[in-house]
Amino acid sequence: MAIFNELLHRPLVNLLAFLYEHPAFRDFGVAIIMLTVIIRLVLFPLFHKTAQHQRINQKLQPHIKKIQETHKDNREAQTKAMMALYSEHNINPLTPILLLIVQLPILIALYQVFRDGFSEKALEALYPFVSRPEVFNTTLFGLIDLNSPNIAIVLLAAAAQYFQGKASMPKHSGVELTQAEQIGRKMIFIGPVLTLVILWTLPAALGIYWLTSTLFSLLQQKIVDRKLSASTVSGTGKEAVK
Repeated sequence: MAIFNELLHRPLVNLLAFLYEHPAFRDFGVAIIMLTVIIRLVLFPLFHKTAQHQRINQKLQPHIKKIQETHKDNREAQTKAMMALYSEHNINPLTPILLLIVQLPILIALYQVFRDGFSEKALEALYPFVSRPEVFNTTLFGLIDLNSPNIAIVLLAAAAQYFQGKASMPKHSGVELTQAEQIGRKMIFIGPVLTLVILWTLPAALGIYWLTSTLFSLLQQKIVDRKLSASTVSGTGKEAVK
């Protein structure tokens, strides 16, 4: 637990305090938004690669389905053929799992940071060079109390989750959807519902983080799609995930 506090919780508390005390912000909500952007920028390479792999994997679904049908009675041959396909297109199937492993402790630390705010315990964790907030206002633009649940922010986060899920799905070309694509399309609706359930009773500070992170993911997906489209046109599709 001490390692977790020193490597994640304490740095996040200090970064949030620094952003909150910065003359350009002086707003808890804006500080959370900026903290979220910084975290996403640090993790951008991993998120970016995961999004690329997801999109390319979607394009490979017909090949995957063919492999499954060809080797349906030989699990070992099916696995080898799948790994050869992934290797050919520079895809690491473990990348999404790695992203989840990296994100989970960060989310736990952020929950603790937003829950405690700048309590006496949190202020004791500040580094000597970080200014101690004398007055702590837990609002966004002086209007929304981020220590309490806020329905508007929850609904915005759920809506953003829906559009992000929709953007991550390939356009339907009239071809019969694979099982993976069918599950993916159902997740477009499951994601927002889970967002509502999770955030409904939590402090709005977490909703601001969730909303900002989802909008960042939506923008990132657009960048990935544009990059992959350009590489396909130029004939370098297999190099897109390097």
